[in-house]
Amino acid sequence: QMAAPKQTGPARAPEDEYYPIAVLIDELKNDDIQLRLNSVRRLSTIALALGPDRTRNELIPLLKESLDDEDEVLLAIAEEMGNFIPYTGGPDFAYCLLEVLETLSLVEETEVREKAVASLCKIGESLPPAHLEEHFVGLLRRLAKGEWFTSRTSACGLFVVPYRRSHPALRQELLQLFIQLCRDEVTMVRRACCKSLGTFAQYVEKPLLKSDLLPVFVGPKGLAEDEQDNVRLWSMENCIALAKLLSPEENSQFIIPTFRHANQDKSWRVRFKVAEHFCKLCEALSPEITRTEMPPAFVRLLKDSEAEVRTVAAGKVTEFAQLIPPELVIRQLIPALRELADDTSQHVREALASVIMQMASLLGKAHTLEHLLPLFLKLLRDEVPEVRLAIISKLEHVNNVVGIEQLSQSLLPAIIELAEDRQWRVRLAIIEYVPLLASQLGVEFFDEKLGNFCMTWLGDTVYTIREAATINLKRLAEIFGPEWAQNTIIPKVMTLSSHPNYLYRMTTLFAVSTLAPVVGSEIIGSTMLPVVLKMANDAVPNIRFNVAKTLKALLPYVEQNVAQQKIRPTVLHLVNEDNDRDVKFFAQQALAEIS
Repeated sequence: QMAAPKQTGPARAPEDEYYPIAVLIDELKNDDIQLRLNSVRRLSTIALALGPDRTRNELIPLLKESLDDEDEVLLAIAEEMGNFIPYTGGPDFAYCLLEVLETLSLVEETEVREKAVASLCKIGESLPPAHLEEHFVGLLRRLAKGEWFTSRTSACGLFVVPYRRSHPALRQELLQLFIQLCRDEVTMVRRACCKSLGTFAQYVEKPLLKSDLLPVFVGPKGLAEDEQDNVRLWSMENCIALAKLLSPEENSQFIIPTFRHANQDKSWRVRFKVAEHFCKLCEALSPEITRTEMPPAFVRLLKDSEAEVRTVAAGKVTEFAQLIPPELVIRQLIPALRELADDTSQHVREALASVIMQMASLLGKAHTLEHLLPLFLKLLRDEVPEVRLAIISKLEHVNNVVGIEQLSQSLLPAIIELAEDRQWRVRLAIIEYVPLLASQLGVEFFDEKLGNFCMTWLGDTVYTIREAATINLKRLAEIFGPEWAQNTIIPKVMTLSSHPNYLYRMTTLFAVSTLAPVVGSEIIGSTMLPVVLKMANDAVPNIRFNVAKTLKALLPYVEQNVAQQKIRPTVLHLVNEDNDRDVKFFAQQALAEIS
């Protein structure tokens, strides 16, 4: 146990400079796991106070004795050790941390082992060359030849650190040790090797990569065709890493056959990974290989028997289409997309809807109208609101290609239909898209086709829609100008002030507050303010206190004489005469603003 500091009195006083350290050390042995965790998380405080010598000679040995603990505590120790180099005296003394982490890399809990490996790599990077070979490589040899699979599994993640800094003879030894682990009889060890192979390959010399490392990955006896699918799951990441290191000819020889096998793997989880990383592999391969080999493979994923695979592939459609010529998209992808638009899984259709609109810019106006527009219309009328929503939110991509005239003829009828959709989120998406449509349609076309909907939304049963509708009016007023607002929308908004339902009357006040910054003081004074002042006598307290809030919001946009002569008397009336406590509160706020 750590030696206690010398005491000058009969008992340690709380003021003693070592007292907090002694408390933390005691907590490491406490039965309460939370106290032990707190102590571990403050290890740097202990080490800083003790100094490098006592940290190496007393604190680190104490930690070695504390490793028979809960996984949560061990995880915290593994993480702390990775940041402990400065407290041991720097890189020259960092090797003293390796023993603690070596023990942690043997435990059964995967998360603890992975954190220990990450900390070991961090320490290994800082070690001087002599210490790296003597201490770190020695540790790696012990782990790689350990009896338990946990030991060998941890070893797989450590090879990069010594390999990239070692002399050729040691590199050869490390490479053979890694290859030996790749052929381990335990699945978990092979899986760990497969997970690390792509990163390790980046540092292996090209001749050794082809002669020694590639054979353990590709081919019938390689990791890419392992009997266990949780090993094969890492095939695509390795294919991508290796493809970047090999020439196009070598990719055709080694990587493409491995990719084909994964693309047709019997496990849907492997095919899911293929679809997920498909475009990254295409980018690592040459353009010629991508054009010739990849489209049929991608179509196969789009037609996969598992909906999960089709979903992730559908989400990559536009990204992949950017990597091949438009004629291949039209000839090979479009037929498959027509089937996906009718897919039985709503998740597949939703994934397709979220990306297909962006394909318009790749294919151009003519091909978009011929091939994509029917798909857009079908998805716009999908029975699932999330699918319709995904299409609506990306409409601007199509508009930029086909123009507003074509859009208004083909898609606008479907958009108008969705303006009354039973799902409020769909209506909300349409509202948010309206200002963009308005700026492109022009005022006359907009008033004719969509103007009425803007007023209908103000009376929607869902508050979020009513709120969005008032913000929408403000944005429209900014586009078409105050005169349009005064002639077209403000009269209609003001009529809601006498609606029997108080929620509609409330919408009038919200709209006035929102429009005020845009329409100017003249319109506020002549059209909007009289209505608001009249509503101060409303029977519903919620309306009256919102009148007070609205009057306060209008103050920055009206002349001083208007504020004093028209607004102030009404506010004073609410303060002095109204019986409702909330009305008085907001009226007093408005009065203070006027003053």
